Amino acid sequence: MIEEAERTEIEQEYAGLFEIDDRLDGLVKKIELLGHVNPLNIEKEKQRFFTSKYACEPKFRYPKLRFDPYKLHRLFFSQRLEQISDPQVRKLYRDTIYFYSNMVECIETIGEGESFYYNSLQVYGTPTERDVQNAKFILHFDDEPISDDMEKRFDCYEAKAYFQDFVKRYDFPLNIKFSTHIAAEAMVSNISRTLLIKKNVKFSKNELQTLANHEIGVHLVTTFNGLVQPLKIFSNGFPKNEETQEGLAVFSEYMSGALTLKRLKELAYRVLASDSLIKGYSFADTFDMIHNQYKLNRHAAFTITLRAHRGGGFTKDHLYLSGLRKIYKRYSKQKSMDVLLAGKVTLEREKDIEHLFDLGLAKKITHTNLAYGQNLNKNKTLDFILNNLK
Repeated sequence: MIEEAERTEIEQEYAGLFEIDDRLDGLVKKIELLGHVNPLNIEKEKQRFFTSKYACEPKFRYPKLRFDPYKLHRLFFSQRLEQISDPQVRKLYRDTIYFYSNMVECIETIGEGESFYYNSLQVYGTPTERDVQNAKFILHFDDEPISDDMEKRFDCYEAKAYFQDFVKRYDFPLNIKFSTHIAAEAMVSNISRTLLIKKNVKFSKNELQTLANHEIGVHLVTTFNGLVQPLKIFSNGFPKNEETQEGLAVFSEYMSGALTLKRLKELAYRVLASDSLIKGYSFADTFDMIHNQYKLNRHAAFTITLRAHRGGGFTKDHLYLSGLRKIYKRYSKQKSMDVLLAGKVTLEREKDIEHLFDLGLAKKITHTNLAYGQNLNKNKTLDFILNNLK
């Protein structure tokens, strides 16, 4: 722990850094991308798409902007980074400002087709050929037999009760809200520190276990670990942190014994859907590929297609599989995950994180992922696949 007197001394020594960090914190709270890119009329457009026999292009509506993009860009780039004396930390904050600014451009162009897509590429990139080959490799395997745990029989209120019970093993509060405007069954809002549960859907026991270990075990763990760090960059997010964060979250599913081949295939379909964007596929084309070529049921195919095409082309989903591959390789080398749970950080910035620790600008994690303590996976096919991803 960093004692109060020591913290005050550090804050005095790095006063310029803490001022910039505080100002960025106020700006970043305005720009949660997932709060803007989830359509408001998903169910209506889903029914229209199905009624058209998968021919019409959905016309999604999105939340209105709650900030002035131009003003926000100006405020981001008005930070006097020369006040940060340490060159390595200064570069980290410079890269962070560019990352946040790119995020603003993404939000600003939601629903504008190619404009949004190219801004999305700046933030999330696009699948590599290796990613696509890994996805196709996974899809060659047969799903597990259907078990009772896979039967969708729990409603959103029962899901809420499950998550409330699950979080008791962690020492932080859990705020839960229901939503009809999210593409996933559940997701964490980092800014409000709220777990959003999709209303009017059914969950299986396995899905509840998966979501709990993913959303609570990693996304909320890193949220609350970040909040107690001296610098708010840990809770707001390092540049390009999504691949590491989603990799850690899916790895939590694996370690808890919740990850199934069906779920791993879902991540593979997401890679192919993201890849379809760069090939110029329309919504209907991507849906046709996943539903007709790969024989995924139409509701699941619609969700995967929606996730990739929302906003005009959202490429984030390809990062789940590549993130899992990187985290699993780290695990195979018996390296600790603790430094990656310190906040919304990224594997590629590990040297920067360690440098912040050396300077007294970061501290050990408060919360750990309890699934990481023991490998409960019993599916040998999953081990074979994860060991053979390129």
